[in-house]
Amino acid sequence: MRFTFTEKKLPVSADVRAYAEKKLGKLDRLFKNEADASVTFSMERGRFIVEATLRAGGMIYRVTETTGDMYASIDSAAASIERQIRKNKTRLEKRLRDGAFEREISVPAVPDDEEEGEFEVVRTKRFSIKPMTVDEAILQMNLLDHEFFVFKNQDDEGRFAVVYKRKSGGYGLIESD
Repeated sequence: MRFTFTEKKLPVSADVRAYAEKKLGKLDRLFKNEADASVTFSMERGRFIVEATLRAGGMIYRVTETTGDMYASIDSAAASIERQIRKNKTRLEKRLRDGAFEREISVPAVPDDEEEGEFEVVRTKRFSIKPMTVDEAILQMNLLDHEFFVFKNQDDEGRFAVVYKRKSGGYGLIESD
């Protein structure tokens, strides 16, 4: 597993990084190909925050954990990602390595400046949009804990589509013509 560490507002020792590599590295056995892990360490109001993102097999797994101890946050993040994978294991089995389960182990708001007549874009993201089914898109949206997910609908000639969580429960689908 390849690791990328980011520190926000606090320095992190080599011991903490090694501990994160050890804990999250155990999840590497679940994937067919080598996974990429991005770990961000930060502190807010005296609480330690660990944001972990794993990219493997075309899927992205993301968690954010906050506790009073950095090591506990790392433990909790690793357990949460493993729980996500196990919760969705039947849907993920074709993307994960054979025998992976045999052993136990939001968009920022843009300010409304109508007086000036301009809109300020404060952040731009670029990503590749992969063809997938609606079920796979909903699964990916839930794994990322996002409110919506953009994808190319494999069942509809690769047209662009968006799935989203409805406030009244369930999911919605927006398709292009």
